[in-house]
Amino acid sequence: MNKLKNDSLLRTIWRQPIESTPIWIMRQAGRYLPEYRRVREKAGNFLALCKTPELACEVTIQPLQRYALDAAIVFSDILTIPDAMGLGLGFHEGEGPYFERPLRRLEDIKQLIIPDPAQHLSYVLEAIRLIQHELAGKVPLIGFCGSPWTLASYMVEGKGKTDFAVIKAAVEVQEPWLHLLLDKLAQAVSAHLNAQIEAGVQVVMLFDTWGSILEAPAYREFSLRYIQQAAALIRREYQGQKIPLILYTRGNRLDLLRDSSCDVLGVDWQVNLRKAREELGQRLALQGNLDPRILLQAPEMIRQKVAEVLHDYGKGSGHIFNLGHGITPDIPPENVSVLVDAVHELSKPYHQ
Repeated sequence: MNKLKNDSLLRTIWRQPIESTPIWIMRQAGRYLPEYRRVREKAGNFLALCKTPELACEVTIQPLQRYALDAAIVFSDILTIPDAMGLGLGFHEGEGPYFERPLRRLEDIKQLIIPDPAQHLSYVLEAIRLIQHELAGKVPLIGFCGSPWTLASYMVEGKGKTDFAVIKAAVEVQEPWLHLLLDKLAQAVSAHLNAQIEAGVQVVMLFDTWGSILEAPAYREFSLRYIQQAAALIRREYQGQKIPLILYTRGNRLDLLRDSSCDVLGVDWQVNLRKAREELGQRLALQGNLDPRILLQAPEMIRQKVAEVLHDYGKGSGHIFNLGHGITPDIPPENVSVLVDAVHELSKPYHQ
């Protein structure tokens, strides 16, 4: 692995001294950037962009060329694993992902293969190698997967925008096939993240986006259980370097996630960082959690809200600044500059 020129993200995860709070942005390579839109048009569609390593590398690097971000994240999608399992992934413009063959029967789940990343997801690994060559140690590179529950939600429902009626019904009646599916996904997620680590990422992340649809007891059984199963299989050290695991979850799950086996908990804007820090103590670093809609406001309002988030966390290391969800396509690119510069400037007094 390249020696990092900027390791502030890693240092803050391990609560080491830093000069200013590090920042990266979920979906930082995305449609709000005109240069991204040009590359996506060249690719033809979103899936082709994900599966063309040279183009995935190009859009991963684009935000780093504009902004003083403290990390890059591999341009990919959480649904690459279900796609590799043969469900027939596609994307409807404006409506999100869909699967031609959603899962509803035990027989279908028994036949699911656990993808070999080197064979079925090689385009992600090749993109990582290309990105690391381009980054040349500038900042850490984050790899990611969806959590087993979040992936299962898409695979069972068959589409993205949904009321989750089918998978909620499976939870209520304790369908045995659901646990079999989640077990296979935990194995697939850990295998893919381990392959990403070997390809060159320095941080890995799980997006538990749809865990928020479950009440606490069901969350423990169907989401947290399989996050912990996957986490136990993920390499936490490679070539002498510790590999941190970030878990992003929506909603207030602090009491459930203190023992989630992750190193960093990413939270949405509904969670108060001061409360989160008090509850989690020194167990976990925190990531978040500015409301993305703030980036539609005037620069002085963006700076004010950045100051409030920094104040909520307080002094010391252990906080990665991020949005409470992914950046949306309607955000003016110049407002992201305001955000990044404000975080670096306004956070310095908290690290003296």
